[in-house]
Amino acid sequence: MSTTYTAKDITVLEGLEPVRKRPGMYIGGVGSAGLHHLVWEVLDNSIDEAMNGHASNIRVTLHRDGTSITIEDDGRGIPVDVHPTTKKSALEVIFTVLHAGGKFESGNYKTAGGLHGVGASVVNALSRELVATVRRDGAQWEMRFRQGKPEGPIRKVGAARGSGTTVFFRPDATIFPKVEFDAQTIRERLEVASYLHRGVKVTFEEEAQGRKETFQHDDGLVDYLRKIVGERSAKPVHEAPFVLEKDGVVKLELALQWTESTDEHLRSYVNGIPTASGGTHENGLKAGLGKAVRNYIDTHNLSPKGVTLTADDIREGTTGVLSVFIDEPQFQGQTKDRLNNPEVLSVIDGLVRPALEQWLNHTQSVAEAIVARIILAARAREASRAAQQEVVRKGPTAGRVNLPGKLADCTSPGSLASELFIVEGDSAGGSAKQGRDRARQAILPLRGKVLNTEGVSTAKVLENKELADLVTALGCGVGKQFDLARMRYGKVILLADADSDGHHISTLLLTFLFRHMPQLIQAGRVYLAQPPLYRIDIGKETHWALDDAQRDAIVKRSGRSTPEITRFKGLGEMMPKVLWETTLNPRTRRLLKVQVTDQLVTDRVMNELMGKDASARFRFIMERAEDAGEIDV
Repeated sequence: MSTTYTAKDITVLEGLEPVRKRPGMYIGGVGSAGLHHLVWEVLDNSIDEAMNGHASNIRVTLHRDGTSITIEDDGRGIPVDVHPTTKKSALEVIFTVLHAGGKFESGNYKTAGGLHGVGASVVNALSRELVATVRRDGAQWEMRFRQGKPEGPIRKVGAARGSGTTVFFRPDATIFPKVEFDAQTIRERLEVASYLHRGVKVTFEEEAQGRKETFQHDDGLVDYLRKIVGERSAKPVHEAPFVLEKDGVVKLELALQWTESTDEHLRSYVNGIPTASGGTHENGLKAGLGKAVRNYIDTHNLSPKGVTLTADDIREGTTGVLSVFIDEPQFQGQTKDRLNNPEVLSVIDGLVRPALEQWLNHTQSVAEAIVARIILAARAREASRAAQQEVVRKGPTAGRVNLPGKLADCTSPGSLASELFIVEGDSAGGSAKQGRDRARQAILPLRGKVLNTEGVSTAKVLENKELADLVTALGCGVGKQFDLARMRYGKVILLADADSDGHHISTLLLTFLFRHMPQLIQAGRVYLAQPPLYRIDIGKETHWALDDAQRDAIVKRSGRSTPEITRFKGLGEMMPKVLWETTLNPRTRRLLKVQVTDQLVTDRVMNELMGKDASARFRFIMERAEDAGEIDV
C-alpha cells in the first residue's frame, strides 16, 4: 500500500453540477433522512481513514444549537498542496468539485465506503457554512466555505502536532425545511461504527445535554450480535454464535445465531455503510447458509418425514450481522443502501458454505438443536397452510377456530409483531402471498366490494361471507362480543389498489371497522397500506409515486424530459418482489395509521357519505364539484 498521499493522488472526473437545485439526486431528499445523510458522508470519510489503518479516534460533536456539527479524526489529513491539473489546493478541489477524491486509485485506500468522490462537495454545497481544518506536516490549515463557495483561499493558521481532519458544517435552511439534527439517530450510527471497526474509539458529545459517550468494542460483531439479540428479546437456540472472518478478494466478517424468534433478522454493511435494502452480499450469505444446512441434514440423515424444508424454514429465527469490505463496491444510487456487485454473491456463498458446514459438524449438539428448530418451523408452516383443518390459535387464549380457507396465515398469529393484510382480489392476494414475510404477515383476499355496513345490524353483517371470514380471521369477535385480548394480529392493514376502486373498497372496510369494531381503531391497530400507483424510471434510478401529484413532482425534480413512467392497473400487476419492496417490507413501506381525532365529526361524515340518505351525498358532491380536477369513472 502506498504510504504517501499528496495532491497528485486526487482524481477529478468532472466539474460541478447543480447540487443545490437537485439535492435529492445526491442525498435522497431534503427530509430528516437527507439531512442526516450529510453527517454520514463526512463520517464515512473519517471511517475510511480508520478502516485503512490511518486513524484510531473519531470525534463527533453536536453543537448546542442542534443545527451544526463537527466531525474530527486523527487520520492523515486531507492534502493541502496544489493540485497539478486544477492549480488549486487539493482541499479546495475536494470540497468544491464533484467526483474529486483520493479513492478512485487503488493505492490510497484498500477499501472505502465513499467511492463516488461527491460526499464532501455535496455536504459543502448544501451547507450554509462549512469550515475544513487540516493538521499535517507540522502545520494547521483552514479553509472556509459558504453555500459551497470558498470565502477565501486556504490559509496556514499555525503549527500543529500530529495529523487529522476536522469538518464543521451547518446545513442550509433554504434547502432543508427543518435543520435540526437528531442526537439519538447520530448516536446509534456511531455506536454501530464502533462495532464494525474493532479497536476504533468513537466519541460523541452533545453540548446541549452536557453529555459525552465513547464507543469502543474489541469483540466487534459478536458484541453487536449480543446487543441485537438482547434488544429483540429473542431466546437463542445455541449459546455461542457462528463467527466467520475471511480476508481475501472480499474481506468478510459474520456473526450468526439461531433464535426462537419467528422472523429472520439480518443487518448488513459494505465498507461500513449500512445496506438496508440488502444486495448481492446478503444473497450470497443466504445461499451459502441454505446449502450448508441442507448438506448437514442430508449427510446425517436428519430429513423429516412428511414435510419439505424450504429456505425460509432454514433461516427462520436467524439473527445475524454481515460486514464485507471490497475494493470497488457498486452501490445502488448515492444513498448506498443496496450492493449490486454480481461477483460478490458467489464469493460470499463460497466462503460461508464450507465454513458453516464445518462448524455444524464440529458442534453436533448445537447443530442438532438448530435442525430441530428448522423442522419445527417447517411443520408450523405446513400447519398454518392447512387452512381447511382446525388449527390451534396461538395467542392469549387457547381455543380452536376454523380459519377461512382462503386465509394464508402467518406462523406467529397472536403476537404483536404479526400483521393481517386485507387484500383486494385473488390476483393481488396471490402476489401478496408470494411476496410477504410468511413468519408474521397473513393475507386475506376479498372478492370484490364488501357490504356497506352503515346502518346494518351485526347479524346482517355476519351473513356476508367476506366480512364473516374477516371476523373469523381476526378472532376477536364483533359488536358486543368484541374482545381485543383475543385479537390474532398486532396490525390490521387494508391493502387495496391505488385507484378509485381501491379507495372505495378501503372506505367500505373502514366503515365496517368503525361501526362494528371501533375498539380496533381506538387501540391503534388499523392501518392503510400505501402501494404506489406509478413506477418512474429516470436513468438508472427508480422512483415510486402514490398519485399524480407525486409523479409530477418527481418528474419535475429530475429535470429530464423523457422519464419512463409505468402506471399499475392494480396490485395484481406487481411482481411479488416489487410488492414486497414498496408496500410490505416494514423497512421501506409507508403505512397510514387510522385515527379518529373527533368522534362526533367522524360519525357525522360517515353517516352522510355511507348512509341510506342520498341527499347528503348529493349536497356534498354539488358543493365540491369545482374542486374535482379529474374523475376516474
